[in-house]
Amino acid sequence: MKKYDVGFVVAGSIMTIIFLVVINFLTSTEQLWFIYPGYILLLLQFCLIFLLKKQIKLTSIIASIGIMLFLIIINWLNTPDVPWVLYPLAPLVIGPVLVWLGEATKTMSVAICGSGSIILYYVLLNLYLSPSYPWAIFPAFVVLWWPLMLYHFKRGSYFQLSVHGSLLLSLFFIVVNVISSNNIWAVYPIFAVLWWPLSMYYFWERKI
Repeated sequence: MKKYDVGFVVAGSIMTIIFLVVINFLTSTEQLWFIYPGYILLLLQFCLIFLLKKQIKLTSIIASIGIMLFLIIINWLNTPDVPWVLYPLAPLVIGPVLVWLGEATKTMSVAICGSGSIILYYVLLNLYLSPSYPWAIFPAFVVLWWPLMLYHFKRGSYFQLSVHGSLLLSLFFIVVNVISSNNIWAVYPIFAVLWWPLSMYYFWERKI
């Protein structure tokens, strides 16, 4: 992107922010909604400048800190009694860390430590904010796929991935069923999941 293209983008963003401010105050002064798109536009400009300088690692830190500060301000202004900003904190922190690690993110040690840290964070957050319902199983289920898929992709063991992935999915459905409902509904998605390893086995047998 050339310098005059950057200048055009920056000028367009500033004009857009001014336009939003004017519209906001002309229509309503009770709710300052212009800060939401305005802040995003400002953050994009800073990220664009550092991306053009090919400072990707620094860009990831600026974007993460910028989003974090924005969420903290919104949380404090609108719902200071509910610290919901803690929920997206883990991915906002681990994102720049993974960018800085670079190729090291492809190692099993990083995958295990990263997924384990995220799971521990959300388990503690669950116990602190809302111990009545174990919602931490949902982010835990998502991040467990990171080391699982990396392990099998490195070895090319795609059939084993289908088996282990099906077991993980089945266990997840069973746990959610137990903690959320008295009706036994987990058998239905588990039945659908079983077609994954069966189809992989059929494909593998034909290939041999």
